[in-house]
Amino acid sequence: MRVCWLVGREKCTQRVKLPHLEAVVVGRGPETGITDKKCSRQQVQLKADCNKGYVTVKQIGVNPTSVDLVNIGKDEVVKMKPGQVLYIVNNLYPYTVQFAEESEKTIPETEKMPHEGSCENDDIELVPRKTMKLEVVDTQGSSTNPKLSNTSVTTHEGTSSKKEHLGHWSQGLKSSMQDPKMQVYKDEKIVVIKDKYPKARYHWLVLPWDPISSLKSVSRDHLALLEHMHAVGQKMIEQCPARESLEFRLGYHAIPSMSQLHLHVISQDFDSLALKTKKHWNSFTTDYFLNSQDVIEMVRSKGKVVVKDHTSELLKLPLRCHRCKQQLSTIPQLKEHLRKHWPK
Repeated sequence: MRVCWLVGREKCTQRVKLPHLEAVVVGRGPETGITDKKCSRQQVQLKADCNKGYVTVKQIGVNPTSVDLVNIGKDEVVKMKPGQVLYIVNNLYPYTVQFAEESEKTIPETEKMPHEGSCENDDIELVPRKTMKLEVVDTQGSSTNPKLSNTSVTTHEGTSSKKEHLGHWSQGLKSSMQDPKMQVYKDEKIVVIKDKYPKARYHWLVLPWDPISSLKSVSRDHLALLEHMHAVGQKMIEQCPARESLEFRLGYHAIPSMSQLHLHVISQDFDSLALKTKKHWNSFTTDYFLNSQDVIEMVRSKGKVVVKDHTSELLKLPLRCHRCKQQLSTIPQLKEHLRKHWPK
C-alpha cells in the first residue's frame, strides 16, 4: 500500500503522514513545529492520491500559502507533485511530498532535493557523468570551429565537500555539464552545454564549475565570474552560423527550477518543439528573464541580486508576442504568429 509523506525541507525529521484520499489539515502546532502566529492552526488542507502521485492543496488560513512561490489563494485548490515545494505561509516553512510503500522506513534518496522555482526544463532528463572531451557544436548538431580557447580541462566535480545526489531532476544540470555529448565549450571557470530541451533554434547554457546554486548565492565575489560567463556567451553568438539573421539574448531566470547557476544564451525565434507551455514562454519574454548585463550591474552596485516580489506571477501573464505585443490565446496560435517575424 502506497502512502504519502509531507516532509520538511529544512528538517527532514518533520514528517506528516498523508493517507490515501484522506483530508489532513496542517498549520501552526507541534506536528510541524511552526510557532509563527501568522500561520493558522488550520492553514492548509492536504489530500493525497497515492495512485496518481499527487496531492491536492487547499489554503484554509487567511495568510497566503504557496506552491513554488505562487500563492494559492484562500479556499482555492491546486495540485502538487513530488519535486514541488509547498510553503505553509508567507513563503516560509517549506515542505515537499514524497510517495513510498507504507512498509518503507526511509525516504527515497532520489526525492530529497526539491526544486527552487517554477519555470524551465519541466521535462528534463538526466544523463550519466562521463569523462569530458573538448568539442564545440551548435544546438542543431552541426560542427563549428570557434576561436575559443581549446585548453584541455580535466573533469570538474566542484569544490563542495558535500556529496550531492544527482538523481533528482532538479540536479540534472550538474549531470549534463559533465556529459561530453552536451558540452560545446569549457575552460577552467565555466562549461557551455546545449540545453537539452531548447526553447529556440539556438539555446546554450553557460555554467560555472564552482557549485553556485542560483542567483541568490551570488555576491560581489562572483562579479568577475559573471562577466566571464557573459563574455563566453557573446562568443557563442559571434560564432553562431545564423548570427546575421537572428537576434539573441543573454540572461537568467529570476527563480530557476534547476540547481546550479546558469546563463541562458537563446535566439529570439523561439522556433522549437520543446516550447510547450505559457510558463515556458513567459519565462523568456517577460521581466522574469533578467538580462545578463543588468544582473552584473546589480551585483556591482548592490552586492547581490534582488528579485522583486510577485515575480513568479509573471509566468501567469497572457501569451503575448515579444515582437509586436499581439495577444494570442494558445501556444499553437502563438507559434503560427511567430512565423511572421522569422527572418526571410
